[in-house]
Amino acid sequence: MESSNVTAGEKKLDWDDIFNVFGDEFDRFGFPADVYRVTAGFGGEALLIVGSEKTALLDCGMAYCGSRMVEKLARRLAENGREKLDYIILSHSHYDHMGALPYVRRRFPEAMVCGSRHCRDILRRPNARKLIKELGEAARKLYDPESNVEIPVDGLAVDVILEDGDVVSLGNGYLVALETKGHTDCSMSFALEPAGILFTSESTGMLETSEYVHTPILKDYSDAMKSLKKCREYGAKYICLPHFGMLPQYFNERYWEMFEAACREKLGFVGDMVSRSLTEDQMTDEYIKRYWNPALEKVQPVEAYVINARAIIKAMMKALE
Repeated sequence: MESSNVTAGEKKLDWDDIFNVFGDEFDRFGFPADVYRVTAGFGGEALLIVGSEKTALLDCGMAYCGSRMVEKLARRLAENGREKLDYIILSHSHYDHMGALPYVRRRFPEAMVCGSRHCRDILRRPNARKLIKELGEAARKLYDPESNVEIPVDGLAVDVILEDGDVVSLGNGYLVALETKGHTDCSMSFALEPAGILFTSESTGMLETSEYVHTPILKDYSDAMKSLKKCREYGAKYICLPHFGMLPQYFNERYWEMFEAACREKLGFVGDMVSRSLTEDQMTDEYIKRYWNPALEKVQPVEAYVINARAIIKAMMKALE
């Protein structure tokens, strides 16, 4: 597949084009193991992993569809002869990945929530909880405008701290925690072994089209490059990207190349804006004009995208220093 310098903002796409990189014949959620998509709405994914002895939910999705996701989760557990959810694994502390955590904990109070130390610390901060609630409410307004469903923040907590290299046993399979900073300081990726599936974090990007990889480096560019190196060298048989799903095996190395090139392009773009002495607001406007596509609202409310755009610009400016 040939690459191009066309950006998402320069080539406006319909929703049907977003993520449909490999055609209708490729199932992005056709996992080569007992992994099931229990996502219930737009904006965030939730994946159930069923081991021979224990079960784990990887991320929870957004709060506005939390009750529906929990029902799908319970049905899928029952289909696999299970009633219990043992673990909730958090990739990081953002509302679109763990907003529905309170709903899961209410239904499965015995489940242990696992995440990084920094994730635990962030979820203890009142300002972080306030932002999670505000963004959750914005998502509810966008995706389910007739709803007045609760956007709770009770239960936003990490019970078990995972360090780089820690293992969560599920019986005949296990999850390996990999610290992958860059998107946030609390970001973690997880490798499901022996199936050989690497569930990456947003620190190493998200494929949107055959021509564009989104690079949501909100905290630190150099950390993201370290995370790229770590994930690339892990050499997983399969790669599952956040907000996207599985890649065909033949595309694994091509993806890493595209992500690396997209990072360099964005760094250069920000560098050009700095050289023109643009203000922060002007830079944000230029960024939105170049990269935002209204079709992406199916994935992320524009309010959250703008917040992230400002953070990405600051991270790139820091790298340029």
